[in-house]
Amino acid sequence: MLPAGRLDAIVARFIKAEAELSASPERNRFVQLSREYAELKPVVEAVNAYRKAEADLQGVKALIDDPSTDSDMRDVASEEKRALAGRIETLEQELRVALLPKDAADERDVIVEVRAGTGGDEASLFAGDLFRMYERYAALQGWKVEVISASEGTVGGYKEVVAAVRGQGVYAKLKYESGVHRVQRVPDTETSGRIHTSAATVAVLPEAEEVDVAINENDLKIDTMRAQGAGGQHVNKTESAIRITHLPSGIVVFVQDDRSQHKNKARAMELLRAKLYDQERTRLDNERAAERKGLVGSGDRSQRIRTYNYPQARVSDHRINLTLHKLPQVMEGVALGEVIDALVAHRQAELLAAEESA
Repeated sequence: MLPAGRLDAIVARFIKAEAELSASPERNRFVQLSREYAELKPVVEAVNAYRKAEADLQGVKALIDDPSTDSDMRDVASEEKRALAGRIETLEQELRVALLPKDAADERDVIVEVRAGTGGDEASLFAGDLFRMYERYAALQGWKVEVISASEGTVGGYKEVVAAVRGQGVYAKLKYESGVHRVQRVPDTETSGRIHTSAATVAVLPEAEEVDVAINENDLKIDTMRAQGAGGQHVNKTESAIRITHLPSGIVVFVQDDRSQHKNKARAMELLRAKLYDQERTRLDNERAAERKGLVGSGDRSQRIRTYNYPQARVSDHRINLTLHKLPQVMEGVALGEVIDALVAHRQAELLAAEESA
């Protein structure tokens, strides 16, 4: 049985947020209320469904207990009672999951950074494969992907690629991808058929808005320069590339993909804001390290999280000992959802166990 007082408090918060939103608050407050409303709405809907099922069950019990109810009606009511009891049990479990502590960034868009690690050209090719996997998965979710900057490998793939991914609940799913991804396969250039092991790192940063991170212009060193790499005559004539250094943190971002200096600066600021937001989240996470022990997807990017074995068509996620023998489907983005859903379910199970033990 879920505590009625806690459910009442959630419904009251939702009604208050809804009322404040309708009163057209100032911008920063509107952003905060919109997030709270979006977070609470599915929970309140689950509360209402749970309470309706409970009320229906009480009505059926009253019908069974009524001496004037005939035997046929009592049999029908008994069947309905069993069905409602099962539904209430399911709804209660769903509500327990909905009431679990939420990551404040779950509904945010993200910046995804994929970088080639150890393995030379093969690592760059693998980084390219990973990025295309995320592009395909994003398309299946109805998300939009926009490349912010990219440095191509000498034989293909990427030395580094940074992109914004926008849509509903992006961070909630992609946050589990941060870490070291390892590939085992025979490179196209390998004549003896030897299996090589290469790696790429993935960082998933929740996008930050101006209301989240205040950046003082005096803390920035902004350099403009000519773009480097592909681009033809434009490369040598226009100083459109932007490098921004955030002096207090030492964070440096560089964007050169657009011919417009203004657009490159806007993208660089967006990337800087995400990195500063992620830095602050990491600091807070480290302070709560004791509470986070054992949780899936800690976001430690030095952690080897997954291996892609091409000879065996196998994908193994080392955090939850999950193995799928469907590597082609994972790389196409189709089966990546199975891996992510398993990670989400594992985290929910651990959080539920922690709440029950408390």
